[in-house]
Amino acid sequence: MRFTDTFIRRPVLAVSISLLLVLLGLQALRDMQLREYPEMTNTVVTVTTSYWGANADLIQGFITQPLEQAIAQADNVDFMTSQSSLGSSTITVQMKLNTDPNAALANILAKVNSVRSQLPSEAEDPAVDMSTGSSTSVIYIAFTSPELNASQINDYLERVIQPQLFTIPGVAKVNLYGGIKFALRVWLDPQKMAALDLTATEVAQVLEANNFQSAPGQAVGVFNLYNGEVNSQVTSTEELERMVVASRGGSVIRLADIAEVSLEKSRDSYRAIANGRNAVVVGMDATPTANPLDITKDVRAMMPNLAKNLPDTIEMKVLYDSTLAIEESIDEVIRTIVEAGIIVLVVITLFLGNFRAVLIPVITIPLSLIGVIMVMAMFGFSLNLMTLLAMVLAIGLVVDDAIVVVENVDRHIKMGKGPFEAAVIGTREIAVPVIAMTITLGAVYAPIALMGGVTGSLFAEFALTLAGSVFISGIVALTLSPMMCSKLLQPHTEPNRFEQGVERVLNAVNRSYDRWLRAVLDHRPVVVVFAALVFLSLPLLFRFIPSELAPSEDKGGFMMMGKAPATANLDYIQNHAQETAEKVAELDAVDSWLAFSGVPQSNMAMGIMNLKTWSQREDSQAEVIKQTSGMIADSAGLAISAFSFPELPGASSGLPVQMVISTPNSFESLFEVASQMYEQIKVSPYFVYSEMDLAYDSATMKIKIDRDKAGAYGITMQDIGLTLSTLMSDGYINRVDLDGRGYEVITQVPRELRLNPESTASYYVRAANGQAVPLSELITIDVKGQPRSLPHFNQLNSATIGGVAMPGSSMGDVVSYLDQLAAEQLPTGYQYDYLGESRQYVEEGAALYETFLLALAIIFLVLASQFESLRDPLVILVSVPLAVCGALIAMAWGLSTMNIYAQVGLVTLIGLITKHGILICEVAKEAQLHHGKNRVEAVIEAASIRLRAILMTTLSMVAGLIPLLMASGAGAVSRFSIGLVIVAGLMIGTIFTLFVLPVIYTFLASEHKPLAPLPDAANSP
Repeated sequence: MRFTDTFIRRPVLAVSISLLLVLLGLQALRDMQLREYPEMTNTVVTVTTSYWGANADLIQGFITQPLEQAIAQADNVDFMTSQSSLGSSTITVQMKLNTDPNAALANILAKVNSVRSQLPSEAEDPAVDMSTGSSTSVIYIAFTSPELNASQINDYLERVIQPQLFTIPGVAKVNLYGGIKFALRVWLDPQKMAALDLTATEVAQVLEANNFQSAPGQAVGVFNLYNGEVNSQVTSTEELERMVVASRGGSVIRLADIAEVSLEKSRDSYRAIANGRNAVVVGMDATPTANPLDITKDVRAMMPNLAKNLPDTIEMKVLYDSTLAIEESIDEVIRTIVEAGIIVLVVITLFLGNFRAVLIPVITIPLSLIGVIMVMAMFGFSLNLMTLLAMVLAIGLVVDDAIVVVENVDRHIKMGKGPFEAAVIGTREIAVPVIAMTITLGAVYAPIALMGGVTGSLFAEFALTLAGSVFISGIVALTLSPMMCSKLLQPHTEPNRFEQGVERVLNAVNRSYDRWLRAVLDHRPVVVVFAALVFLSLPLLFRFIPSELAPSEDKGGFMMMGKAPATANLDYIQNHAQETAEKVAELDAVDSWLAFSGVPQSNMAMGIMNLKTWSQREDSQAEVIKQTSGMIADSAGLAISAFSFPELPGASSGLPVQMVISTPNSFESLFEVASQMYEQIKVSPYFVYSEMDLAYDSATMKIKIDRDKAGAYGITMQDIGLTLSTLMSDGYINRVDLDGRGYEVITQVPRELRLNPESTASYYVRAANGQAVPLSELITIDVKGQPRSLPHFNQLNSATIGGVAMPGSSMGDVVSYLDQLAAEQLPTGYQYDYLGESRQYVEEGAALYETFLLALAIIFLVLASQFESLRDPLVILVSVPLAVCGALIAMAWGLSTMNIYAQVGLVTLIGLITKHGILICEVAKEAQLHHGKNRVEAVIEAASIRLRAILMTTLSMVAGLIPLLMASGAGAVSRFSIGLVIVAGLMIGTIFTLFVLPVIYTFLASEHKPLAPLPDAANSP
């Protein structure tokens, strides 16, 4: 190709093109966003409906079921789960990846509103929230006080702190854990009420009627307007106490006569402990499209102002920041880029021996890395772990084309040509292979860029960034590098001692290789059999490699989940959770900790253990989790597990492994079937911890009303229901306005008067004749075991078996075991699915295998077009399974699992190893076409000529990946996985390319002959 002559003859043009790439890249860098992963939208919509005091069956039938039917009609729903428990219905809708969150919220809200009239009038309106569905918040800030209780701290945070935090862009929710909102609690005394001939229903009616939110309007005069305001609403605790509830014999009965009124926490549903102290913890959730790094940056910028205005009695401290691991990981990758660049420089210097020659390929590194940022900006990419990792790999790739150019030009100089002539001739010879190699590498990554799901969203930017950097390096190699060769390279008249030493070593390697290659070609059948055995060993190697979606990284912290007996109250849960957390906090690696009681379910506790920074501790996160698991294994109060945070975005909350069994059959039959599977799972060697959410272990009062006796008294079912609801549930009557804030008014008897079912003996209901009848005469109570909540999955009754995999058991092993168990155990009418990280593995785990095959097909077509042959591409692709075998051997030794990073490394390996074949086959083709050599002679000559270029490109790539193999800290495991696959595969694959490929070429390659000239148009008939 002669177009390269232009850039050699016009050096200013060549330099200008490169400088233009740099300028555009630097300009794009200024506005490029920094993120953890490429932007992807994970949207979870939660619909919560409260009906205080209602049992789970009523909630399921009258609230959850109609809402589920309506929500299921929304667009882009991936799956839907629900929990119907005492007083509450929670429906969680997981949208498909990259669904527009605002459209999803609007769609589901419309579906909810369409069935609002079907819900019980006493139920509150459904609350619809949108989030990313993450198990944890982006950042946790603890507020503690030696003087104020949790509700007092909570009230301050709601009034002062929460509104300021909501002004930060990207914040979806500001959760307040541990601080329950204030309410006016009316603690009714049934004995005093009976003595004064009052019933609970009458008291509730009085409270509702005499704490009324009026809207009197305005008076309109001739020239003036008078706004109306009436004091029909209670404005203080004292005013509520003085409220008249009845009059008997001319005397007034006030609320204070039958109840104690206090301003305190509305409900005791959850609590929080921070480093051993009762606290209110602010957890900030991000919107589906937000960047957590931006959120925490803005939060930390706001914190000095918040601290300055805090009361002296309140202390504030950040206890967990999820972005610290992100920042650490990004810093590690940037450091890796620098280290890789330096190592590649050293390797190239050792090979070329000439510092002038070294400058030519080295200048390609900054030009390509800066230039590709322009390409990233064109596609709307960000700087993230994936694109930065692509740049690490690119360092070894982008020098390849320039090395090939320099090596070929230098070969012509050694043959006696001048630098200018050598640059022209050498670049012409190598232009086609350089273009082919560039197109080949770009073609390898095209299938990844077209993938869907989490894997596609993660690696599309990785693939296109790497392909873009190779494309830029190809431009530089064919424009700037030939010009620099003509200016910087000199005739080898007086090489220095270093160059002479390098030349002697390389000549010796060349001679040895030529001798070994000829010996191998003398035993071609043996080599073919060896290659066949290697190929046949691939399926066996795959079986020995454990598989998972993503390796477990050191994120600087981990989670703990505890489950208490169903009958345990919040005091029990908090005491045991605090005891366990304090024990774990004694480990040297632990810096701080949080413990939430009553979260995520009422009989559960959740903890977050924040570790010291990576440089301040010796133990890795995995080692700390292992130590923790040993410490909590014998915990008697709670069944506790410790596990790492989800590795990839988009996993639903909960334990890492979740198998959900669903059926239209009853919960009783479901429980029987699921229990049989659960018993086998508990004794299996794959789980260190397991649990099942459906259990008939919650003490439930079955209250049976004697309808005949009630009818005889003239007492309705509504009277009995309202009496029980007023005295036992914690539903609110109405609200009061205190200092500009609305607080609920909640009636209930004190805890000591509802300790057990027998407490209802002191409750009274009004008969038709005005007589107060003890409730115990009308009802009988049986205590039975019932589920604490009734779960659904996609509208079907469900039971979820969750667990934490045993150390050494991969996600692939666990899922395979569960699949086999379900196939053996589940009867007709039952089906199963997965949630959490296990669902991601099932959906995404094998996605890249199809991409691998597609990449091979695309490369075959590209090579067929280049060589005008269907046989030469097969020769080149023979080296691919041989290189893959090398990578699999390293993984089968236990150095890495088969995860998405390793799979992307295998796809990358296709492009890298085919570059070697292209170099050899292109020269062999030219030798056949222009020198009339047969296939054996042509391939020997080609392999000898291209040996140095192959060795230099291989070692520069391997050298550039050494920092990945030595990685430590945040994100090190994933970087090691991809580095190991490429290094092991490339080194072994290169050996196979140098010896096996020539043998295969002699059997399979086309016999290239000059194309017959086309007939002259003038002589054609």
